[in-house]
Amino acid sequence: MSDSLIGVNIGTEVTNMPSPTQVVTLLKSQNINRVRLYDADRSMLLAFAHTGIQVIISVPNDQLLGISQSNATAANWVTRNVAAYYPATNITTIAVGSEVLTTLPNAASVLVSALKYIQSALITANLDRQIKVSTPHSSTIILDSFPPSQAFFNKTWDPVIVPLLKFLQSTGSPLMLNVYPYFDYVQSNGVIPLDYALFQPLQANKEAVDANTLLHYTNVFDAIVDAAYFAMSYLNFTNIPIVVTESGWPSKGDAKEHDATVENANTYNSNLIQHVINKTGTPKHPGTAVTTYIYELYNEDTRPGPVSEKNWGLFHTNGTPVYTLRLAGAGAILANDTTNQTFCIAKEKVDKKMLQAALDWACGPGKVDCSALMQGEACYEPDDVVAHSTYAFNAYYQKMGKASGSCDFKGVATVTTTDPSM
Repeated sequence: MSDSLIGVNIGTEVTNMPSPTQVVTLLKSQNINRVRLYDADRSMLLAFAHTGIQVIISVPNDQLLGISQSNATAANWVTRNVAAYYPATNITTIAVGSEVLTTLPNAASVLVSALKYIQSALITANLDRQIKVSTPHSSTIILDSFPPSQAFFNKTWDPVIVPLLKFLQSTGSPLMLNVYPYFDYVQSNGVIPLDYALFQPLQANKEAVDANTLLHYTNVFDAIVDAAYFAMSYLNFTNIPIVVTESGWPSKGDAKEHDATVENANTYNSNLIQHVINKTGTPKHPGTAVTTYIYELYNEDTRPGPVSEKNWGLFHTNGTPVYTLRLAGAGAILANDTTNQTFCIAKEKVDKKMLQAALDWACGPGKVDCSALMQGEACYEPDDVVAHSTYAFNAYYQKMGKASGSCDFKGVATVTTTDPSM
């Protein structure tokens, strides 16, 4: 299994969580060889044994205090959750806590102690060379992230950030960062263009230029990652790599979350994956690939909060894709149409007026380019409403990433595995 530098987060706030064996089967079918767990679940770690999949396990925030106060507690944690499974299960990293500075600020003062205790337990177990220790941060700990060259960590956290970076540097561990252009875009109130958040091609005059370095930025993701590099160099740390532990885009939202759509989620994640596996790097570090974990594998339907919180997944829990990623030339990674090739066609024996109404909708509000159906054009023949509807329905279905519900058209369409254009 080749290393694609792309992984996935596996959250478990799901009504019908697939079994660990089903999770592993899905990951293998998608050629995903990196995962991050939010805990160190025994059955999941057993299922990953002998798969070669690289696993980040986590110390949950509610266990942070105990581990930070006692070497014995940390040693016990490593014995139970690491040594019991390694090397059969390829545990590569321990993430200690999650976004502690921003979600659990009262525990900030004990964070570095917890990391050090876990590290010393790994040394005792003779596992410190194989397994790294770090802690994921929200990118909001970086202030003034544009221009990146002027970015710096929130100085409130200097008493934590400086010893943390010293620890990461001395152990050869990465700075873990959660990067969400979706939130930056939504919170910018129109200042950040959608295409810039989605990695879409920009005209040269629309690119963001850092006036100090003259580096050109074509997407929010790179700007945030470079802001972190610059914030570290501002504190004289220049050789700590960055791993993006979470990034993604929600495929559905409530009435106020207009940009949480299947189309945007597909565009963002497809472009992000392409960007990472091409080892494009960032303007500050071109060619230095940034290992990135997509948030997330499954939609988590029991998560609290707005509708978008439940809809970050690439897959439904039954293993079908929420949408089919557009990954030309990306190899086998996340070739995630587990239902094989599917198409949308007009049903034969339905009311022709209903078909015509659906066709008009697809070519109008549905924004399908129906110019090929005009007289004299490539798909005009056969000139009947069923053939024309099939063309428009399938174009819409493919455009929407084959999302469930996008091949219905009030009951006059159906999904097929036979390509209607053949």
